[in-house]
Amino acid sequence: MESFIRLVGPERAVEILGVRMVGINAETGTKLLFTLLFITAVLLLGGLVRKGAARILRGQGRERTEFWTRQAINLGTAVFLVLGMISIWFDDPTRLTTALGLVTAGLAFALQKVVTAVAGYAIILRGKVFNVGDRIVMGGVPGDVIALDFTRTTIMEMGQPRPVQGADPAVWVHSREYTGRVVTVTNARIFDEPVYNYTRDFPYLWEELVLPIAYSSDRDRAERILLEVAEQHTIPISELSHDALLEMQRRYLLKPAEMKPKVYYRLTDNWLELTVRFIVKDHGIRELKDSMSRHILRLLDTAGIGLASGTYEIVGLPPIRIEDNRGTPTEGTTKP
Repeated sequence: MESFIRLVGPERAVEILGVRMVGINAETGTKLLFTLLFITAVLLLGGLVRKGAARILRGQGRERTEFWTRQAINLGTAVFLVLGMISIWFDDPTRLTTALGLVTAGLAFALQKVVTAVAGYAIILRGKVFNVGDRIVMGGVPGDVIALDFTRTTIMEMGQPRPVQGADPAVWVHSREYTGRVVTVTNARIFDEPVYNYTRDFPYLWEELVLPIAYSSDRDRAERILLEVAEQHTIPISELSHDALLEMQRRYLLKPAEMKPKVYYRLTDNWLELTVRFIVKDHGIRELKDSMSRHILRLLDTAGIGLASGTYEIVGLPPIRIEDNRGTPTEGTTKP
């Protein structure tokens, strides 16, 4: 063994099979070994703490508490590792200052995107941009946040309503329901693009249903039907959202908004367009609008009001000239 590894010279440099290893001596070898043991111990301890916290919080319906506990453990583990490494390798303050300068310069040049992503992670946590479970649009990806780490945000993608179907990336689901794709977005995107949050401070949305009817139809009765259905299905939501809106007005410069359902008229070339505006929760919108649409159709049938649609009537065709095999022309017309 002594012929394989030897310590030579006054600095006790490590020599393996007669080859002296540059920068490795008894001191650095001891530090390297201690570093490996320290990293292993810290990672094992962090894993045990995470498993213990998950076991305690699992099944209690407190996803956000579990999320923030996991983030705190990860951050604590990372800070403890960095401080431990500094204590092991840089016992001389002069060497520490020089090393930190070199490391900082190298990271700033070689890991620009990673450093920006980590900075975005800090902004997300400190600025409360969003939380796990929030419904957001980040980097052009709409969906629910299912995971967050130092450099990436993981989103369960959802579809978009038809008016925004042309958005990039394109989706095939015509409502705010999961597509099944799990999308990873770098945290650095918060510096370049806006982040739309559906749920953070005000977990409600204003939605609309459009009803086209003929100008000759009973428009007052149609309006009453829309209001009746909207109020029946959304009054509990309106009452809950009122308190949330008051809290928003207290915290931000926000003007009062109408919470009760309301119908608007729009004149077109073909029909009268009635639009009912109402408030909904951030989840379950498709089910609510489906239930309202079925209810509206039943009441319209009872009232004898039909939906308007574009129709075309062909009133005639020009004469058609036909030649037989002998070349004799004949004329005829078609009936409409």
